[in-house]
Amino acid sequence: MKKLYFLLLVLLIFVSCTSNTIYKKPKDLIPKDTMVMLLEDLFIASSTRSIKNKFLQKNIEYSYLVYEKYKIDSTRFQKSNFYYTTNIEEYNEMLQQVHDNLKAKRGLYVQKNKETDSISLLELKKTDFNPVLDKEKQPQ
Repeated sequence: MKKLYFLLLVLLIFVSCTSNTIYKKPKDLIPKDTMVMLLEDLFIASSTRSIKNKFLQKNIEYSYLVYEKYKIDSTRFQKSNFYYTTNIEEYNEMLQQVHDNLKAKRGLYVQKNKETDSISLLELKKTDFNPVLDKEKQPQ
């Protein structure tokens, strides 16, 4: 009898843990493509907490600016995000798209930074005072 109760308990726990509940869509659901852009901007905003801004301030919350940009409030985002997380395959696709977009943006900024660095190096070489070039010009 104890074995039967134990087996029923294990079966009940197993069945209760494998719930694949997909909640109904909220009335004001954020469209999938907009949600991808919103998540992308929120990831960028959250990553800036540890970086100083131009006023040398840290730990500033920029997510409210993202909400203003998309003209939504945090409650609407939470409802939409909760709905999308209940369908894990769709949410994983969205997150993969966000990851790809952020990776492409990073590549663009890295390339832009290299171009800026090379231009500033050329500018430095054109100036009158350059310690490296001045050493080469001096007779030994």
